[in-house]
Amino acid sequence: MNELLYGVAYYDEYMPYDRLDQDVEMMQEAGINLVRIAESTWSTLEPRDGEFDFSHIDRVLEAMGKAGIHVIVGTPTYAIPSWMEKKHPDIMVVTRQGRSIYGARQIMDITNKAYLFYCERVIRKLMAHVKDHPAVIGYQVDNETKHFGTAAESVQRDFVEYLKDKFGGDTEAMNREFGFHYWSNAVHDWKDFPDVRGTINGSLAGEYAKFQRGLVTKFLAWQAALVREYKREDQFITHNFDFAWKGASYGVQPDVNHFQTAQCLDIAGCDIYHPSQDKLTGAEIAFGGDLTRSLKQDNYFVLETQAQGFPEWTPYDGQLRLLAFSHLASGADLVEYWHWHSLHNACETYWKGLLSHDFAKNHPYREAASVGRDFKRLGDKLLHLRKNNEIAILVSNESLTGIDLFPISGGISYNDVVRWLYDALYEMNYECDFIFPEEQALTRYKAILMPAFYCAPEGTLLRLKEYVRQGGVLIGTFKSCFTNENVRVYPDVQPHILRECFGAYYHQFSSAGQVGLTGKYCCAQDGECAEGFLECLETDGGEAILDYVHDNWGQYAAAVKNSYGDGTAVYLGCKFSKKLLKEILHDVFEGAGITPNEGSTGFPVIVRKGINRHGKQIVYLLNYSGQTQRAQCPRGAWQELLSGDRYEADMPVMLEKWGFAILEESE
Repeated sequence: MNELLYGVAYYDEYMPYDRLDQDVEMMQEAGINLVRIAESTWSTLEPRDGEFDFSHIDRVLEAMGKAGIHVIVGTPTYAIPSWMEKKHPDIMVVTRQGRSIYGARQIMDITNKAYLFYCERVIRKLMAHVKDHPAVIGYQVDNETKHFGTAAESVQRDFVEYLKDKFGGDTEAMNREFGFHYWSNAVHDWKDFPDVRGTINGSLAGEYAKFQRGLVTKFLAWQAALVREYKREDQFITHNFDFAWKGASYGVQPDVNHFQTAQCLDIAGCDIYHPSQDKLTGAEIAFGGDLTRSLKQDNYFVLETQAQGFPEWTPYDGQLRLLAFSHLASGADLVEYWHWHSLHNACETYWKGLLSHDFAKNHPYREAASVGRDFKRLGDKLLHLRKNNEIAILVSNESLTGIDLFPISGGISYNDVVRWLYDALYEMNYECDFIFPEEQALTRYKAILMPAFYCAPEGTLLRLKEYVRQGGVLIGTFKSCFTNENVRVYPDVQPHILRECFGAYYHQFSSAGQVGLTGKYCCAQDGECAEGFLECLETDGGEAILDYVHDNWGQYAAAVKNSYGDGTAVYLGCKFSKKLLKEILHDVFEGAGITPNEGSTGFPVIVRKGINRHGKQIVYLLNYSGQTQRAQCPRGAWQELLSGDRYEADMPVMLEKWGFAILEESE
């Protein structure tokens, strides 16, 4: 697409009365040029087995087509009709808690043959019906797909076949690698394989979680292949990945391998929900955007984000504009609200859309309309923003699962460590990509951050070691390099292959309790403390840059920096304040010639940049605060796109509360 897209999810089926023409008129007035339809309405499309009714779709396609509004059609497979459950009770997912009861969405077994039969039938019927309509520009397969904890007998039989393939049919090889001899868990005949739901073995539980993620990859690839049989060359396939949840979109999704699953898509998409009002920082928008952009190293779609949402998310004046352009600043080519109107009954009645329950033109609508006007006016300059980041964060689904199975003391989750590093970078205006353990081209980055890489394949560790030897910067944290990809602890001194690289090792670890920190970046009087967990680092050629302050643990280092080959490696043996982390990161990056984006000394003024499709640099200056902030023009000559004002290096750029500026490089 060569058009900046601004959209809403739209459900004609949910409306309390017929207002389609009025909605279309209001969308046009607001600059809405896209709607997503159909992904939630299987029971309307197929009210009875084999009986199809596409009247709502036809109404919407006709109306949107006449208005020049594009349409994404979703496959309606994430919420099944009740008749299907009555005919095939085994469609309902079986989890550790037993069989699910009909009512909610995403309660089916995505491997069930009857379910797949109905999925294929409705997809083919729907695709044949809509594929030639000129308003349809693309398709979303399913919705926020996950494995939903599936553990039915048929799924477990497939898992055993998967294990047979993994171990070449050798049960003894599996017993050794997974440590099944413990508590008499060894399996000597495949027919004796137990119900995986009862396992006490971390390796088996971790492998099953990986297998379940693979089911999601297989399911969405299957749907995408069906859609490809029908779609036109000018139409795309996407999916709306979501993230781990901690009151909002928070971190790496545990139930889907985004990197592997995204391979079946033309354009990666995501759903980003975030705190608003006084808790708005923009970090969730940037994190979700950076991760999704990294899946295909390309621009992406925000297929859902809030306009109002929960009461605590109702935006302050100016925030809706700031949020829309924040998505573009990370490389989004589509910003779409969930959803157009607020529901009048059912589960999400109070997850409000752009319009409230009265359908009146409210403040969010009027602010969204100003966004729509600016998107239309500036879209050619802001579309297809490209980034060339020097920093990457290595993330791992296997490590996330491993740490869930063997939690870190102090309640620190895997995603807490990821966000600890990411948020520090974000607040200092260092932009980054995300990479995955399969990544081969490490040298395109000057620095790689490695949060809690607990389940670390030796091949990845060898590549990281060579990366540092050749001149790269590697920053690792506690709970890294401890086990292989099968959650089998490496039987040597930690951190295994990277011991020489980091210039440090440890034999012991402990809950942190009341343990202070001192060293190169702080003194004992600063009040810095280890949080929750600590590793007792001993230097082996490296320099201790932090030490513990404690009667017993004071003999050990808390963080070590080392030169290895032409590069630098830093190992952080505990979690501590973001302030101290920023000081360490800034010093290490400065030594490597890595500089933050110009324009601000840090949060609350965030600077995001890239190159537009005309080869010009674009800089976003984003003020995530309720007070006027002073930013600074980067080096060079610039034009502010919203106002037309001209700026040169070091000139002040005043940002109103929750305001922003967009600078385009001038000739």
